[in-house]
Amino acid sequence: MIAIKFFEQPARLLNWFYSLTHNYIVAISMIALVVMLVTAPLVLKSTKGMLEMQKLQPEMRKLQNQYRGDRQKLNEEMMKLYQAHKVNPLASCLPLLLQMPVFIIMFQVLHGLTSKKDGTFVPKYLSTDSELYRSLVGKTEMKSWGLDLAVRPYEVVGDSFIKGLVYTGLVALVCLLYFAQQRMIASRNTASPSMSPTMQKVMQYLPVMFGVFSFFYLTGLAIYYAAQAVFRIGLNYYITFRFYRGDQSLGRVAQRAGEEARELAKKDGGGGGMFAQAKRELTQAKQSPKPPTAGTTSGRFTPPKNKPTPSAGQSKGRPASSGKFARPDGSGRTPKKK
Repeated sequence: MIAIKFFEQPARLLNWFYSLTHNYIVAISMIALVVMLVTAPLVLKSTKGMLEMQKLQPEMRKLQNQYRGDRQKLNEEMMKLYQAHKVNPLASCLPLLLQMPVFIIMFQVLHGLTSKKDGTFVPKYLSTDSELYRSLVGKTEMKSWGLDLAVRPYEVVGDSFIKGLVYTGLVALVCLLYFAQQRMIASRNTASPSMSPTMQKVMQYLPVMFGVFSFFYLTGLAIYYAAQAVFRIGLNYYITFRFYRGDQSLGRVAQRAGEEARELAKKDGGGGGMFAQAKRELTQAKQSPKPPTAGTTSGRFTPPKNKPTPSAGQSKGRPASSGKFARPDGSGRTPKKK
C-alpha cells in the first residue's frame, strides 16, 4: 500500500501532462523535462565542486608524494586541504545517485499504467475518472506517433523485422544522444589526470549500455531516455558557456591545474588514478627488503661476547671436562691408589 501511494504522485503528474497534450510521448518527455529542471541546480553545483577539486590536483599530487608511505597522514592532510578551500569531494556524486531512484519510479509507473488483466490494460496508480486512465483502460496498445510504448523493441523485432526497424532506430537514437552527451563531458575533462585510460574507455562506451537497456525495456522508457538525453545536451551547453568562457574562468583554470598535475604524475614515474597508485605501492613493496622471519638464521653464528665458546666435541647437556676424572676441588688430577 505504501509503494502504491509512492507512485501515485508521478502518475498524476503524467496524467496532467497528458490532459494538456493528449499525446503519450509528449507527456513522458515533459516528465523528463521536470526531472531535469529539478536536478539541474544539483548538476551545476556538482560541476562547480568537481572543477574546484581539479584546481587542487597539483597540491593533492604533492601530498601523495610526501605521505606515500603513511595513508592515515595522507587522508588527514587531504581533509585539511578540502576544508581550507571549502571543497566537498562527495558533491559530484549526488546527481548520479539521484538518477537511479528516478529511473525506478518511471519504470514502475509505466509498467503500472500498462498492466494487463484478461489481455487488456487496467492502469494502476490513477483514479478511474482521470483522463489518462480512461484513455488506457480496456486497450491493448499505448500508441503514439506510430509507436506502441507498451511493448519492448526486441519483441517487435522478433515478430516482424520490418516493423522492428522503427524501434531499432529509436534505440540507435538513444545511443547517439548519449554518445554526444558523453563526448561533450569528455572534451571538458581531457586534462584531468584523476581518470585512468581504462575508465575513460568505460565512459566512452557507456552509451552502448544504455542502448542495450533500451532494447529490452518498454518503449516508453526508451522515449524517456531519449528526451532526457536531449535536455542534458542543452544543459551541457549551458555548463560549457558558464564555466569555460574565458581564460580565467573556473573551467580553464581547472584544466591548467589538471595539466600541471599530469606533468607531476609523469615525473613521479606513474599515471593518475586508483589503479596506478596501487601498482606503484605494490612495486615498492616488492623492492623493499623483507625482514627475517622468526626461527630463521642467516647461516652464520656469532658467539656472545665475554662468554666461552663450547668445544666441538662437547656433548649437549653434559659438563665440560678435559678427558680425566674431575676432583671435587676442581684440580682435575687422577686420585692415587693406596
